[in-house]
Amino acid sequence: MQPASEPTADRVTLFADVILPLPLPRLYTYRVPFELNDQVVIGGRVLVQFGAKRTLSCIVAAVHQSPPAAYQAKYILEFIDDAPVVTQPQLKLFAWIAEYYLCTLGEVINAALPSALKLSSESRVQLHPAYEPENHPYPLGDQEQKVVDALSSGEEVGKSLTFTEVGELLGIASFHKYIKSLMQKDVVFLFEHLKDKFSPKVVKKVRLVHRYVAEAALEELFGQLASRAKQLDVVMRYLQRVPVYQSEHANHRGLEKAALTSAPHLSPSAVNTLIKNGILEQFDQIVSRFPLDEDDAQANMHFTLNDSQVEARDAVMREFQTKDIVLLHGVTGAGKTEIYIDLIKQALDGGGQVLYLLPEIALTAQIVTRLMRVFGSRLGVYHSKFSDNERVEVWNGVLSGRFQVVIGVRSAVFLPFDNLALTIVDEEHESSYKQYDPAPRYNAREVALMMAHFQGSKTLLGSATPAVETYYQARAGRYGLVSLTKRFGEAGLPEIVLVDTRKSREQKTMLNHFTPELMAEMESKLAQQEQVILFQNRRGYAPFINCLDCGWIPKCTNCAVSLSYHKQAHELRCHYCGHHDRMPAQCPACGSRNVKTVGFGTEKIEDDLKVMLPQANVQRMDLDTTRAKNSYQQIISDFEQQKTNILVGTQMVTKGLDFANVSLVGIINADSIIHYPDFRAHERAFQMFVQVSGRAGRKGKKGRVIIQTADPEQVIFDKVMRNDYLEFYDYEITQRREHGYPPFMRIIRLLVKHVDVAVGERAALLLTQELIDRLGREAVLGPEAPYIFRIRNFYLQEITIKLRREHTVLKAAKADIMAAMDVVRDQKEFKQVRLAADVDPM
Repeated sequence: MQPASEPTADRVTLFADVILPLPLPRLYTYRVPFELNDQVVIGGRVLVQFGAKRTLSCIVAAVHQSPPAAYQAKYILEFIDDAPVVTQPQLKLFAWIAEYYLCTLGEVINAALPSALKLSSESRVQLHPAYEPENHPYPLGDQEQKVVDALSSGEEVGKSLTFTEVGELLGIASFHKYIKSLMQKDVVFLFEHLKDKFSPKVVKKVRLVHRYVAEAALEELFGQLASRAKQLDVVMRYLQRVPVYQSEHANHRGLEKAALTSAPHLSPSAVNTLIKNGILEQFDQIVSRFPLDEDDAQANMHFTLNDSQVEARDAVMREFQTKDIVLLHGVTGAGKTEIYIDLIKQALDGGGQVLYLLPEIALTAQIVTRLMRVFGSRLGVYHSKFSDNERVEVWNGVLSGRFQVVIGVRSAVFLPFDNLALTIVDEEHESSYKQYDPAPRYNAREVALMMAHFQGSKTLLGSATPAVETYYQARAGRYGLVSLTKRFGEAGLPEIVLVDTRKSREQKTMLNHFTPELMAEMESKLAQQEQVILFQNRRGYAPFINCLDCGWIPKCTNCAVSLSYHKQAHELRCHYCGHHDRMPAQCPACGSRNVKTVGFGTEKIEDDLKVMLPQANVQRMDLDTTRAKNSYQQIISDFEQQKTNILVGTQMVTKGLDFANVSLVGIINADSIIHYPDFRAHERAFQMFVQVSGRAGRKGKKGRVIIQTADPEQVIFDKVMRNDYLEFYDYEITQRREHGYPPFMRIIRLLVKHVDVAVGERAALLLTQELIDRLGREAVLGPEAPYIFRIRNFYLQEITIKLRREHTVLKAAKADIMAAMDVVRDQKEFKQVRLAADVDPM
């Protein structure tokens, strides 16, 4: 514990500036109760009242002796932690995120903290099970008795009240002291939120009672149980699993009770009888939710880098001597992960922490297994599919030093590191590192770079297709640059073939969505017992349905988009707000039954393949099939074990997955990726095509990639087929320079939202004029309605700000932008208008 100030005899009045998990522009100041002066810690959580009824937990950002001038400071209600849950380096990083991404510290805290660490006024009060009024040793005051009477009234068992309801019952604002008093007297307890929602995982274990561990005592025990075969079976099973002869410590650790009670040939009642008779003893043990123990970790697992990898690793280390950031540009399948592992080992040997970022949960499923074999229980995993308790366990594990290496997706940048030695951002080009909604709209790559800078850590960016901005920085000498041009082992780069779908359609040789060439290749690979990956960047069965008689197309009631058809659920679904309708049997506009699906997504491809290739086991990996916690691992595991022959997927299948038996990759509809109204469209297309192509032929087999397109003359295909990143970069950087896009310009996009289209347009016009007055006409584009102009019942207007890097003081420009937004917010007409800033939009 690190108290912010030592208690003194003259009772110094302390005030704490706290970060509330709300979108508020500044910190709030609360008064520290005298008796708790020595308990306040910077980075710890406290409970405060905000407004008339809300009770929230917040983070202490600073402690001082200056009362606020504009308002009377309320007292802090409760101290939740006696040690920081947010470190000083984190607070510094969170302040930078708020400033850079034009949001509030509260929004950053809200995004950063696992929800199990956030408490609110919905915390509930309930009578303590052991409370007996007639035998209770402590007298209750009138207000306390009111609470107890309310909780014990009626026939409801386990009745509870929220904080808000207790305040209304007592009719006073400062009611928290009565709740705390009742808690101290063991009359009530708090649960759900305030009872720190994190709860450790507990397993029931059993062990031999100590007197039976000796060999002579065991022989005597066998004699006692000779006529009780079921109990003897349990004891023998225990001894098989726990070597008590070799180690008394092994018996002390015991065995999970479930290992005995769930065994098919053992009797659960016999286990309980042995416990009852004092032969086995049962105990609870708190265990990790990450099941690899130190004993199981193959921490001495060795692997050997080949000559190219050794050369690349040594080059990275040389670059680190003069540069804090190094780009490792290695072709797909070059073995970058082994280099990462070697560098992580070196960082851990130096006593530092390591953060390993990946863009997708799908990637963590495969790479975690490899890293666990090397780092064992020193490795923590952090991503959104984990439960609140699991995420808090990793958070606390980083704080305590238990997890020295953390592998995770973008939210892992918020973890409480304070001794980073190495940060690895794999597939650094990926747009998945960007948070789109809600604020903070951060890019985890940029946050990781700043976190590493604050902590003096080295950062390695890895990619086969680096972001144009990243490669520009490396070319300019700001980042180190190391290239890895050969695939690992005997594997060569795959052969890439373009197939013209327009020609196949004219010749009427298309088989549903497959050209004859792709279909023949799939049949050939299946006959050779090799595997296939098919990429289609659209999920669902069909993008929309259409009445062929009147032209009706179903639209989302909340968004300006058509509803996509999902066959498995037999419903129409909006991919923006989640609204869904049943699939109509006939057109609601004209009554016709001539309603057909238009286009195709991954679900339809999977459906068609099951009919066209009945001998193949087809599986799909997209957002719809990976909602469950372990679904990624299961799909990937089935494919690795070759239970699945063909894997159909969206961009999830393009990112760093490593499968030994994949010899064919098919890109079903390349044109939909290229022809997109965005200056990054060609960059994204090149990256996606090269990345998905890299899944083929990774373990010595010659891979083949078939790209289906109606426009094979597109300039980008030639560069993809030759895997020529440098030529692509030179072409793209020239376009960016000519048209004024990053890395030569900074882009900030402002979004104006309102339920009334006219009000939103007026607010956008006012904001645009304010921005022009401050930044100049040439820096402000818009306002205009985006292509999808309504989402979740809000009409949208966009304003784009382009700032020249060499002529702009970014901090001053952002201050001007915030001032312009405040002008709009201050107008009475626009009080309900929502304004959002997206810095460096993707």
